[in-house]
Amino acid sequence: MPTPNLLFLATDHQRADSIGAVQAGVEVTPNLNRLAGQGTHFQRAYTTCPLCVPARTAIATGKYPTRNGVVYNDWKGERAGDHKPLHQFLAEAGYDVGHIGVDHIRVTPSLRERVDFSRWASNSEYNKFIAEKGIDDNSVDLNRFKRAITENQEGEHTSVSYSNTETAVWPHPEEFFLDSFYGHQAIEFLQQEREKPFALFVYFWAPHPPLRLPEPYASLFAPDRIDIPPNVDQPAAGEPANRRRGIAAQLAEGLSTEDWRRVWAAHLGLTHLADAVVGRILSALNATGCRDETLVLFTTDHGDHLGQHRMYQKMEMYEQAIRIPLVLSGPEIGVQTCDTPVSHLDLLPTLLDHLGLESPDPLDGISLRPFLESGAPLPERSIFSQYSGNPVVGDLRRAVITRRHKYVYDPDDNPELYDLETDPLEMHNIASEEPDLVLQLHEECRRWGEARGDWVAF
Repeated sequence: MPTPNLLFLATDHQRADSIGAVQAGVEVTPNLNRLAGQGTHFQRAYTTCPLCVPARTAIATGKYPTRNGVVYNDWKGERAGDHKPLHQFLAEAGYDVGHIGVDHIRVTPSLRERVDFSRWASNSEYNKFIAEKGIDDNSVDLNRFKRAITENQEGEHTSVSYSNTETAVWPHPEEFFLDSFYGHQAIEFLQQEREKPFALFVYFWAPHPPLRLPEPYASLFAPDRIDIPPNVDQPAAGEPANRRRGIAAQLAEGLSTEDWRRVWAAHLGLTHLADAVVGRILSALNATGCRDETLVLFTTDHGDHLGQHRMYQKMEMYEQAIRIPLVLSGPEIGVQTCDTPVSHLDLLPTLLDHLGLESPDPLDGISLRPFLESGAPLPERSIFSQYSGNPVVGDLRRAVITRRHKYVYDPDDNPELYDLETDPLEMHNIASEEPDLVLQLHEECRRWGEARGDWVAF
């Protein structure tokens, strides 16, 4: 078999339950549904951090955030270490590597210094594109899409603004939208003539807020026909007090059920838009005649609460924020689903194994290749996730996820324990009822963190 190509697709803020969902009579992700039907769909995959830069850096390096250094949105890479990312492994193996989309991976030296990309297109290239097309994206007061809150920054309560729940129609043709531009760039890359295998990384912005989207997607999901979960606007019983002081809870205060329906409609519209672009890219891949030689991976960095637990965006440890979609399809990959918990940390060892490459460093995940190729059982193990603040160290959360339970540790508040089997919406904190299990999972969390440079006092 020829050396496999890699098409790596990732969205931002997409929920795991979007795959296979139908809302307001509309299939939310028809193209991803088809992809899942052609390969392996991991139904319980988890991010290492419900925040963009730490999550994507962990995926690229195969190392837990406290180990690779990037534990918050470290835009300048001040904490980034010298960790080889997937892109560099592939470039050194002779792949033609392209990067399309947001640039949220931080390593030292930087990604662009490490890899001679044959195509690179991110936000700056998009800004040039719309300027050439005469698109004025500054015609709207973007302050209306911001909400002022108070954030814990290194122990200080600091006033900041975050994307809010405001929705609006983006008043330009869909072809000029950011993710449509990324799709066009990806298709051009796929259509190039080449004599060596390719690795194309496409990092979409959607469905990340602000919730501005073009037609027809803005009107696709009728708000009054959307089935919203029963715990929208409902905090969990026994929720620690710090959760109401967190970013996600502050962003959700004061909204009505009707407001949340509008938020869901816009989020679903953006998700459907990203899916449509994915469909165009996959069609272009099919047209090249090399689909059977290409490993296609789809995932996202983290999810979005969308009002559940009276929270918005991410930055907490509920399933809506940390459980993410994960689909792989391609040569030697079986058509199947998997309900065993897996981690973003498993992606780098899996891809290196599947593509016949070796890592000189020990990685924090495992290769999923035996399951992908033959359905061999995956080991039952705990999966770990962390949150350490956004622009600097702030609120601290550490989580352990098993097949049945989730334990969340906050060094400044009471523990959380949820039975994901009997309470999938995580509405009843049973930590006080299961002290022995809390101690067991806490010790697992401590050992995992301390082995990976976690500075939190356990």
